Amino acid sequence: MKMVEWIVRRAQGDRARVGTLTGMVCILANVALCAAKGAIGVLSGSVSIVADAMNNLSDASSNIVSVLGFKLASKPADPEHPYGHGRYEYLSGLVVAALVLLIGVELVKSSVERIIHPEPVEFSLALVAVLVLSMVVKLWMAALNQKLGDRIESETLHATAQDSKNDVLATGAVLACAVVSQVTGINLDAWVGLAVGAYIGWSGFELIQDTVSPLLGQTPDTKLVEHIRSKIMSYPGVLGVHDLMVHDYGPGRKFASAHAEMAAEASPMDSHDTLDNIEQAFRNEDGMIVTLHYDPIVTDDPKVASMRLRINAMAQQIDSRLSIHDLRCVPGPTHTNVIFDCVRPADLQMSAEDLKHALAKRVESEYPKSIAKITIDEDYVGHTHE
Repeated sequence: MKMVEWIVRRAQGDRARVGTLTGMVCILANVALCAAKGAIGVLSGSVSIVADAMNNLSDASSNIVSVLGFKLASKPADPEHPYGHGRYEYLSGLVVAALVLLIGVELVKSSVERIIHPEPVEFSLALVAVLVLSMVVKLWMAALNQKLGDRIESETLHATAQDSKNDVLATGAVLACAVVSQVTGINLDAWVGLAVGAYIGWSGFELIQDTVSPLLGQTPDTKLVEHIRSKIMSYPGVLGVHDLMVHDYGPGRKFASAHAEMAAEASPMDSHDTLDNIEQAFRNEDGMIVTLHYDPIVTDDPKVASMRLRINAMAQQIDSRLSIHDLRCVPGPTHTNVIFDCVRPADLQMSAEDLKHALAKRVESEYPKSIAKITIDEDYVGHTHE
């Protein structure tokens, strides 16, 4: 699509400008549709065409919300908002989704009223011309928003694309009913409107769910988590990664933190230098701020190494997704404290306290002169192998 490439070139790859330009194009398209429909409606004396023209003005208002969302989201960070204003884009997507839901509810309401009080369906060549024109333009707008939404990963543009698709469906239903009524005399307008309204309402509800999730703090994308983990693990000296957290403050504004396991026997200065290099690589290559914590682990004690593998296997006997880290042993005159953390998936049926007791029982049974000191960590990125 030539318009997609023109917008991307014009915006010079800046996602906020891509979103703003897309919104401006859609505003112009909706205003043009409103003017064309309004003129034809006035000339033909059709109330329904004039009403449809007003509907395009409401579509333009949702485009204005999108433009405002992209503009506000592009504001730089300030002392009150040190992580930027990127979530404004999620909020604008939520408003557009709410408008879609509202349109569906209103269509259901008007359809029920017309079922109770039927009205003849208006039919004219002017009506057909306007509806076909509207469907063609709305299909083009849906494709434009969908492709650009995919390119810049914008829920706001995806919501606008769905809104345009819903308009095509609703308009097509009106046209089909008008033709059927003209040919057969059977008036299905209200019933089809009811079905279309229900579909639009449901799609609006799903869009609201999609836009609310990142605001609430959804699980980060699996590919992103694997990329972060594998990139950290690719550096020499890194033996493991755990306690990974990813924070989303809007599109293109992700922050992460993790604990990197490194040999306790190695120079702490060298280990910290490696972690500094990893953090800088994420900033330069991924545009992401990643903060790493240095976790030294004993690697030259075969007993501790064997115990680490054995206890990890015990955890996976309880649930295959469980894993342990930060294991260390503190010997005493009567017993040895075996201290470690265990990562618990969010959807594990067993509570954190029950998991701690179950795992401690297995450890103390395997190692009679030990006392297990276990910390249960929650998994904030979804299950991935440590």
